[in-house]
Amino acid sequence: MATEKHASTPWRTPGLAVVFLFLFAAGAQAELRVAWTNNLLTVSGSNLPGGRLEIWYLEAFCRSGAHDRNWGQTTLPHRTTLLTNEDNRVLRFRTLVQTNVEVNHVVTAGADEIDFRVTLVNHGRDAIDLQWFQPACIRVERFTGRVQSNYTARSFIFTERGLTALDKTRRTEEALYRGGQVYVMPGVDNADANPRPICGDRPINALIGCFSADGKQLLATASDSTHELFEGVYVCLHSDPRVGGLKAGETKTIRAKLYVLPNDVNALLRRYEADFPAKR
Repeated sequence: MATEKHASTPWRTPGLAVVFLFLFAAGAQAELRVAWTNNLLTVSGSNLPGGRLEIWYLEAFCRSGAHDRNWGQTTLPHRTTLLTNEDNRVLRFRTLVQTNVEVNHVVTAGADEIDFRVTLVNHGRDAIDLQWFQPACIRVERFTGRVQSNYTARSFIFTERGLTALDKTRRTEEALYRGGQVYVMPGVDNADANPRPICGDRPINALIGCFSADGKQLLATASDSTHELFEGVYVCLHSDPRVGGLKAGETKTIRAKLYVLPNDVNALLRRYEADFPAKR
């Protein structure tokens, strides 16, 4: 979607009015909050359409060979506990995965982003086949003003053609489970992908996002170790990180971001490249 550009009008009378408006804008921007109950992470803010964004957090931890296998045989049992909530700005969690894997994660709300820091540790004596996980099922019905049948027209990834609406990608339908679309990252084996249909296009970066109903904002998410991007079956978007297995005693860390920005795609790309320079 194109971003409208308007010529700015210079202030004619600088002074207290300008200072007041600057402080008001800064205060209005720094309003994102996070809360978590019953595995549902809620992001709230006056700038969010409908006032909030709901995220199923955390959804699943997955073994290799997922694409042609029953989902129940792919997922590893896990249980998440909220440890602390610092003024709905910083949430700290511990997740236990199949007994021996401990996942400590911190979710921090900023002015226009949510930051995720994840540390996975295998405390066991054996390697764990934990290849990837689904931390955040981001439900975008309110944000896009669309439903399952048409939200893909307002959602996007980046392909060799540039920003590409999901309904314009080379979509497929055949898979063990119908519905949705999987965008497998370069270098990832399709056999390890989600058992939903695999798109003919591969992303060129780790971003997946959508535009707001009024066209004024965009939402996007990415991580520094991405297994796949995923368009789900609940009007949702995923950026699912890759772990690549955990040896006995091994520790791995992963970073992710969720951006809520004005509708400026070039600004989003600059922000992404600054946050994840190794992914350029």
